[in-house]
Amino acid sequence: MKRTHLPLNALRVFDAAARHLSFTRAADELAVTPAAVGQQIRALEDVLGVVLFRRTSKGLELTPEGEAGLDPLREGFLRFEESVAAMQAGQSSDRYTIAVPREFYAEWLAPRLAVFQAGTPNDSGGGVQYILAPDEHADFTEANLDIAIRLVDGPGDLQGVQLAPALKVTVAAPEHRSAWIDWPGMTMPDGINPCIRAGSPGQALASALAGMGRTILPHALAEAAIARGALAALTEPEPAQRAYWLLAPAPQWRSKKVRALVAFLSA
Repeated sequence: MKRTHLPLNALRVFDAAARHLSFTRAADELAVTPAAVGQQIRALEDVLGVVLFRRTSKGLELTPEGEAGLDPLREGFLRFEESVAAMQAGQSSDRYTIAVPREFYAEWLAPRLAVFQAGTPNDSGGGVQYILAPDEHADFTEANLDIAIRLVDGPGDLQGVQLAPALKVTVAAPEHRSAWIDWPGMTMPDGINPCIRAGSPGQALASALAGMGRTILPHALAEAAIARGALAALTEPEPAQRAYWLLAPAPQWRSKKVRALVAFLSA
C-alpha cells in the first residue's frame, strides 16, 4: 500500500504551537523564529485544507479540526520515539561481528579487544561479545559484519582508519635456516629462490616462528613476536605499500558502537 507523504517537520511545529498556544514560545522550544513557525503552520493548513488555529481576544486557540488531530499526532510521535529506541537497541551495542586475518587477530587485535572488553561492561555487567567471521574477506552484508580488518593499500570504496604505520621488516627466529619464506604480495630480494611459498602472511609468520627461514612481514604483524623474543628483526622497519586497515561501509561507520571501538583501536 502506498503511504501518504507526511509533512513531519510541519506537524512537529504544530504540536509545539498547540502545546504552548503561542507561536513565540513554540519558536523558542524549536530554536527557530516565530515567523518560521507561522510559515510552517500556514503551509500545513494549505496541505490539509483546514484552519488549525484562530486568534481571539484571549490569544491563540485551536480550531475543532486542530483539536481532532492533536491526540493521534502526539501518539504518533511517541510511537516514532519507540521505533527509534527499538532500532538503536537492535544494533546490539554490546556485540561486534568482525572479519580479521587469523594471524593479525592473534598477534595484534586480540590483546587490544581484551582490554576494550574489560573496560566496556554491558547492561548485565559483563563485557562486550565478539563474533569472529571464519572468512577474513567475508561480505559485509552476507556476514552481517560490523567491521573488517584487512591488509590493503587503502580503504577503497569503504570508510576506514589505518591501524598501524605501513612498515615492513625482515624477521627470523633466533635459530633459523638460511632460507627465505615467500608469500603473495611480498617483494623478495633479487636473485632469491624461496624454500617455502606460503599462502598468506600468517603462514609465513608461522614458518618463521618455527625456524624455517627468514621472511618479510608487516611490522604490525611481527612486532609482538619481536618484543617477546620469538623473532629477531634482521633489518630496520622500512616503508611498505600495504597496511592493516579497519574498514566498514558508511552505515556501520555511523553506529555508536563502531565509533567507540574505532576510537579505542586507533588511539
